[in-house]
Amino acid sequence: MRAKLRWVDPMLPLFMAVLQVTTTWGAQWNQPDRVQVDAVGVALLVAGPLALAVRRHHPVLTLIATLAVTFVFIARGHAYGPIFFSPVIAFYNAVVLGHRRVVWAFSAAAYVFFVVYTTWLAPVPSPGLWHMFAIAAVIGVILALGEFVRARRERLAEHERVVQEEARRQASDERLTMAQELHDVLAHNISLIHVQASTALHLIDDQPEQARTALTTIKQASKDVLTEMRSVLSVLRDGAPRSPTAGMERLEELIERSGLPVTRRVTGQVRALPPGVDRAGYRIVQEALTNVTRHAPGSTAAVLLEYGPRELLIRVTDSGGGPPGESLGGGNGIPGMRERAAALGGSLTAERHGQGFRVEARLPIPEIPEGRE
Repeated sequence: MRAKLRWVDPMLPLFMAVLQVTTTWGAQWNQPDRVQVDAVGVALLVAGPLALAVRRHHPVLTLIATLAVTFVFIARGHAYGPIFFSPVIAFYNAVVLGHRRVVWAFSAAAYVFFVVYTTWLAPVPSPGLWHMFAIAAVIGVILALGEFVRARRERLAEHERVVQEEARRQASDERLTMAQELHDVLAHNISLIHVQASTALHLIDDQPEQARTALTTIKQASKDVLTEMRSVLSVLRDGAPRSPTAGMERLEELIERSGLPVTRRVTGQVRALPPGVDRAGYRIVQEALTNVTRHAPGSTAAVLLEYGPRELLIRVTDSGGGPPGESLGGGNGIPGMRERAAALGGSLTAERHGQGFRVEARLPIPEIPEGRE
């Protein structure tokens, strides 16, 4: 399309100039009462098309120039017909480019000129009302076509803008999801590494075997965090292979790696979860256990998964065996969990529970199919 426009823009004025000059000679044979074209007439026939060369950058100026040339040509008594080609193109171009009020004003002026000239000034007056109606109809068709094309272009431009805006919004949502994934991965594994490193340093002299276990956990945690970071960041490279996203099927591995004494209980009918719920459930448990490791070291934790008819209940409770847990207003962990739940149409609460802390999330899941209860 752009290649075509590069040819059309410079060639159209030349083509219209040749067309108007050559076809005007033929029009004179059918209008013997009109003045024959002389050198000035030929110059006018060429001037109008040449003004079209700047029609895209100066549409109003082009319209004024073509109309002025046409008015002078007709007033000199030359033949009707081909001289109108240039102002027709100028009218259409100006409407399409959005100069509607100016175009309608000049359309009215052109109509008045032609009616006055053909009715009272022409050597041979034209027939009355029918001729006036024909002039108005031609001008109306030109303007209507221009308005239609302009409106269609505006709709296409608006549609493209909406598509681009939606693409930007989706990209922003993807970046936010990646940030949440990276936060959860880093927070959990770095906290685990910190706790296990502290344990190893404390036991390395007196209980080297337990220190070895802590160091093994650190090694595995560092490997896991690198693996999960590659999985999250691989979406930045087109065609990059992605590892399976962490989900509820890896919950047992997560609990074992946390280094906490955790009891896990599952009730209800276990069934496949939507990908978003599966990933969010895993991350919520991960963040809750990270908070226990960070703020209540030495405490015990209980993880409850309850598969209800329409929702999955996730409850993580710690005994508060260490310093007080994270407050509701501090850090990004709890707000991040709450945002995950809300994005799926669920809810999450985090509050004191006895001496400890409890995180409870309710995520919507598909209903149990009939006949499978």
